[in-house]
Amino acid sequence: MKRTPLAVLNLLHERTRLLVAIAGVAFAVLLIFMNLGFQGALLKTTVTFYDQIQADIFLTSPQSLEISTTKEFPRTRLYQAAGVAGVERVMPLYLEYLLWRNPETRLSRAMFVFGVNPQDPVFAMPELQTDEARAILVQPDTVLIDRLSREDFGPQTVGLETEASRRRVIIGGQYTLGGGFAADGTLIMSDQNFVRFFSPRSFDQINLGLIQTSEGANVSAIAERLRQQLPADVQVMTRRDIIQNDLLYWLENTAIGFIFTLGVIVSFIVGTVIVYQILYTDIRDHLKEYATLKAMGYSGRYLFVVVLQEALILAVAGYIPGFIAAFGLYRLTFQATNLPMVMTLNRLILVLILTVIMCSLSGLISVRRAVTADPAEVF
Repeated sequence: MKRTPLAVLNLLHERTRLLVAIAGVAFAVLLIFMNLGFQGALLKTTVTFYDQIQADIFLTSPQSLEISTTKEFPRTRLYQAAGVAGVERVMPLYLEYLLWRNPETRLSRAMFVFGVNPQDPVFAMPELQTDEARAILVQPDTVLIDRLSREDFGPQTVGLETEASRRRVIIGGQYTLGGGFAADGTLIMSDQNFVRFFSPRSFDQINLGLIQTSEGANVSAIAERLRQQLPADVQVMTRRDIIQNDLLYWLENTAIGFIFTLGVIVSFIVGTVIVYQILYTDIRDHLKEYATLKAMGYSGRYLFVVVLQEALILAVAGYIPGFIAAFGLYRLTFQATNLPMVMTLNRLILVLILTVIMCSLSGLISVRRAVTADPAEVF
């Protein structure tokens, strides 16, 4: 005997209400996707810098919070590290923000600057591995600009001359890196130019010490030896340590990380309330029918399953348009901001699970009215 699809028929009975419910679930799904997308972009851009920096161990000041807010420490610590067994190369890295003037609008905005020794293989970007790039960097007042910098900084034409921190500057070339939440744009210049632009800054104070270890060396063991031999005014971290430190900083110690996490929670609650209201109204309108089913001998478990089926149908029906809208907004956000908003398989599954839980929870809360309905009282 063919069973009647009661859950489907209940939802289809009021098609306007059904569309409103699907739209509500889709909206909640969209909000969850967007908050997770921004959070994922935050984490990805945090790691981007380190993915392109060729170092196994990093020296930082204990007062540094993350890469864009590093504090200075003596360069001599880097030279001391060079004498530790297993260390193959040490390289200083200077970091600071600089006011870049858009030559078209004449407005200035902060860009994040990397100061490097042109002969050091600090970055892995192919554009920086050439003799031409090194020749550009040694030229006075000449920089390389990140082609992913926001359009607000103006044109990036090679040879263009503008002003940075009230000093003449020339764009000598481009590279591809991306700044993310820490910076809207980045520049690379030689350490010589860095000292000129940030006078009275000296060569003796660096922001990051980059250490490359010998091939096959035990990085953790070398890092531990460095911790034992270097003074307390410098902190030794492996690549994994420093990435984890920056991720925790953005997630736990900044308003941005808190907002995105809170956004996911609020979106989940909003979706739960919307679905609850729809299911509760449906149960109220069909209370006599539910009571009749109980009088005919159908158990409370059967009614529970019916309402739960309605919740799951709403979950799937709302998830699909929510995903489609989120996918479109991901692409739009990337085009507008260059933030790496990527729809990953893990995120697809996570949001689907959250949607099912959200709707199921609403069903569990609202089903009590139907299960406890007394035919004698209803009629």
